[in-house]
Amino acid sequence: MGRATQKSMGLIRRAALPALALVIIGTFGGHAVAGPNGLLALGGYHRDLEQRKVELARLETQRDQLKHRSALLDPKKADPDLADELVRRDLGLVRPDEVVVPLED
Repeated sequence: MGRATQKSMGLIRRAALPALALVIIGTFGGHAVAGPNGLLALGGYHRDLEQRKVELARLETQRDQLKHRSALLDPKKADPDLADELVRRDLGLVRPDEVVVPLED
């Protein structure tokens, strides 16, 4: 090997570790900006959060309606009209000339 080749190899060896460090730092930096949990994904998280809030409000309303209906069917103080309606509907005891008005869910 000539002197120029040795200098080239020495330069490559000295530059290898800093180059590897730059590649690793660049990879982490790229993921911090454009990765699935990076800064660019932040807008999507805000949109998802708003959608989840709307869904949560809808489900809470539905839960409150079910709690109310459940309270009406409490054996100690059941609403007789609701109990009669449910029993007749579920057992098929509604006559053809009767009109059953369903409760809005």
